[in-house]
Amino acid sequence: MNKGFTIIEMVISIFILSIAIITIFGSFSLMVQLSSEAGDRLTATYLAQEGVEIIRNIRETNWLASATGSGVVAWDDGLSACSSALGCEVDYKTTGFGENPVYPWQDRFLKTDVDNHFYGYDSGTDTKFKRKITIDKTLAPYILKVKVKVSWKKKPSVIDPNGAEGTTEAEDILYDWH
Repeated sequence: MNKGFTIIEMVISIFILSIAIITIFGSFSLMVQLSSEAGDRLTATYLAQEGVEIIRNIRETNWLASATGSGVVAWDDGLSACSSALGCEVDYKTTGFGENPVYPWQDRFLKTDVDNHFYGYDSGTDTKFKRKITIDKTLAPYILKVKVKVSWKKKPSVIDPNGAEGTTEAEDILYDWH
């Protein structure tokens, strides 16, 4: 009796091994795609929160201007462009204090600065992210409901062959408690 493998046994073994290897490589590819999507969602979440913080900064800058005698400034001064249905755009350079510091919504991509990696609208390389801020002032005269929506175009993948738009939102209520 011969000990060893027949050709049929070897072909079946190679077939099973090939299927296992292809499955493993396929799952790695899927994990890479999902990791990329998770990274985009994380960045978008931070950009949404940053939008809320910029609006909060404008409110507090207005308070400081009134408190230091730089003139009487309303606590929500400069935010009128955000209260329309169209919304507005802000970046980290946006400040308050009297002027309209926000950009009306122009459906622009945020850019990232090569030197310090801040997101803004003025200069740098276009990213895939857009940020839109709307403010609802109708709840009460001392309340601002801030809603920030960040959207981006997803890459086509096995899960989503068309590469649909990804979105994330952040909301906060700001008060005039000064």
